[in-house]
Amino acid sequence: MPFEYLVAVWDGKRRLLGVMRQAEAAFPDAINFADLLKERFPFLWRDTLQRVQDAFCALIEQRTTNQQQWSQAMPGTSSPEAKKKRLGRCIQDPQLDRNFFLSFLISLLPAGKLVLSLDRTNWEHGDTPLNLLVLGVVLEGFTLPLVWVALDHGGCSDSATRERLVARLLESLPAQRWKALVADREFVGKQWFTFLRKRKIRRVIRIRADSVVDELRVDQWFGDVQIGKKRCLFEKGWVYGCVMQVVATRAADGDLIVLATDLKVWDTWTVYRLRWSIECTFSSMKSRGFDLERSAVTHADRLERLFGLVTLAWVCCLRVGVWMNASKPIPVKAHGRRAVSVVQYGWQYLARALRWDHPQAELYFGLLNQPFSASSAT
Repeated sequence: MPFEYLVAVWDGKRRLLGVMRQAEAAFPDAINFADLLKERFPFLWRDTLQRVQDAFCALIEQRTTNQQQWSQAMPGTSSPEAKKKRLGRCIQDPQLDRNFFLSFLISLLPAGKLVLSLDRTNWEHGDTPLNLLVLGVVLEGFTLPLVWVALDHGGCSDSATRERLVARLLESLPAQRWKALVADREFVGKQWFTFLRKRKIRRVIRIRADSVVDELRVDQWFGDVQIGKKRCLFEKGWVYGCVMQVVATRAADGDLIVLATDLKVWDTWTVYRLRWSIECTFSSMKSRGFDLERSAVTHADRLERLFGLVTLAWVCCLRVGVWMNASKPIPVKAHGRRAVSVVQYGWQYLARALRWDHPQAELYFGLLNQPFSASSAT
């Protein structure tokens, strides 16, 4: 059992941070964000390192992807137009490719089995639909994006696009580390289900009411399921060309929820509840956080790079929030929920340190050298 003890930190004067869990008690070494990147990616150009650090810190301070506002928080005495161009060069920098972001984010993952979540987030810039397919790991009630791709159309992704995305992640995170992949009704189909089975990825995927299982529609199998009750087929059935267990329940609003799964029945419901974590991530990156929808970036490569920069800022806030919550827990309101999310909590401390050029900001950046604890992967 982990024990608790008191720790203190030096930041100009000695002060008590409070009681910390053993898993979160180790203090990181203070480090400049550009130096942290240089240690991980020695091939990056000096100009790239400085631009990324300036854009990263400015994004945390401003919490908006509107380039006019975002760029003005970048350091220096250059003109507003020069700062905006500098930010634009960061978003177009070819060194900040998919492997750069994936390598950085993979290093933060805890040990052990991980639940993966797949979903899309979309919005519009004028008449242009912007559509990102995102695959990530469930951590602390959120999903940490690991790989993503900008779709060149609105609406659902196709099986080939999903397969390429999963294959990219498997190169760095083998299937043995995947406890399960959870996804909603959009992500079904014989080709897709077969691909996951061949890659030995266990699935918890919601299927549509008109899906056919053993020659009978799902809403015929489970049409009489009552609200709050759970039911499963006595034996596994054929679902989109694969033999899987099928379980069902009815939500409070009367919606029939049917899952095709490779897990045990009760494990299935526990894992499927984690699907909502990716919606929480999208919300905290968009209107309730970094205002991703305010960006005017529409080019696919630049949009993916922009999403990567937002993800770096977002995960830094999450990492700081988890660490601070261990020493100074977030207040819980009368309705039983936290006053703010862990991401918002971390942002409050990090943004304040950056705004006032406090040396503790570099202490917070040092947390990015420490992976999340195994207890975070729930």
